[in-house]
Amino acid sequence: MRYYPTFLDLQGQRCIVLGEGELAAAKVKDLRDAGAEVEEIGSADYRPGDLAGARLVVDASGDLEVNKATWAEAEAAGILVNVVDVPEKCRFIAPAIVHREPLLVAISTSGESPFLASALRARLERILGAEWGPFTALVGAVRRRLRARGVPLHDQLKTYQRLLASDVLSLYRAGAAEEAERVADLIASQSGSERPGRVALVGAGPGDPGLLTVAAQELLWRADLVLHDALVSPATLACCGPQAKLVDVGKRGGRRQTEQDSITARLIQEARAGREVVRLKGGDPFVFGRGGEELADLVAAGIDVVVVPGVSSVMAGPAAAGIPLTLRDVAATVGFTTGRVADGGADLEAIVRLAEAVDTLVVLMPLANLDALTAALATSVGPDRPAAAVAAATTPEQRVVRAKLGGIAAVTRAEGLEAPVLLVVGEVVDALPKGRLDHLISHLQRTV
Repeated sequence: MRYYPTFLDLQGQRCIVLGEGELAAAKVKDLRDAGAEVEEIGSADYRPGDLAGARLVVDASGDLEVNKATWAEAEAAGILVNVVDVPEKCRFIAPAIVHREPLLVAISTSGESPFLASALRARLERILGAEWGPFTALVGAVRRRLRARGVPLHDQLKTYQRLLASDVLSLYRAGAAEEAERVADLIASQSGSERPGRVALVGAGPGDPGLLTVAAQELLWRADLVLHDALVSPATLACCGPQAKLVDVGKRGGRRQTEQDSITARLIQEARAGREVVRLKGGDPFVFGRGGEELADLVAAGIDVVVVPGVSSVMAGPAAAGIPLTLRDVAATVGFTTGRVADGGADLEAIVRLAEAVDTLVVLMPLANLDALTAALATSVGPDRPAAAVAAATTPEQRVVRAKLGGIAAVTRAEGLEAPVLLVVGEVVDALPKGRLDHLISHLQRTV
């Protein structure tokens, strides 16, 4: 590290700011906010010896001769000095700070780019709202109470984790401070065996971790245990906190499967043990994801459950391929279905009825029965209906093939597309200019 990060206690300490103007005034304000006794010296008023007894000096004069003199005097006296915008004459640098007293987040680029530090501060200020100030103070108060009671460190950490995963932050955000403190008191009073766990049924989206909802990211970061589908991407799993245990319970055709009953039993067992559990499912948990079944079983077992929707691939896949599901004067109705039911086959009659009733048809998991499926559709809606197969939508491995419905199975096979794949059938497939559109979409994916 070029700089050693630290926080200074300047309460009542003599600090000096040299210079005039907005920059010097900002330095004075920051130091006074930290409780320092600040002395201001104009650029023309500085004399050698003026820094004697100071704890810290900021030279915002912009005068090269003054800069040299203050640096030399501070160095000789062992005083911390910062000559603004002159990195080689800085014994410390002031970071960009997110103020959520008593929480402070300092951001530094080691002097490389103050602009980036400021931009990151603005981003963090949106993430860490004003509620983090009272929440931090509350956690500090709980910590002192637990230590006074002699609660072991391991159990303390569990309490802090429960506070972070609770509604306390959102209650502070809503202005309900009394209710926030009541909830916190309840959590702090519970022993490990009394603390209820929770299961979150979370949609992972179609693959790109950038499409995770904010709520999903928060729950993944806090989770003790994440039971995830096989197709959830490594980049998405990287959003989990360092304490999270990751367990692959994915079910994919032709490969080892984890029985649904055992997954649900594990969710119940872990929640009853007081853990924060995330059941992470590709796409949306309630779109061909058996999330409804898991929810029913968890509620029946008396488990606290939260459901976080995900961006379903039935919408994201076509969009990522530049195929609008609806388009004025082209398509006004859409149907979603699956090409693979519980026994591995496909309900071809139901799929055909749906295709005849809508302008655009989207079929998830079509690969296992693609020949029979497309043949039935071609007989019903015509072999010349435009079709597209989209593989690994929204990921760097995304591939799209287009053909007439009568030939899409052969083209998909020839191109070697592998799951996850979805099939889109309808005039919307060819409604927009593909060449320029494909270029723009692929550039967007690289940019994101």
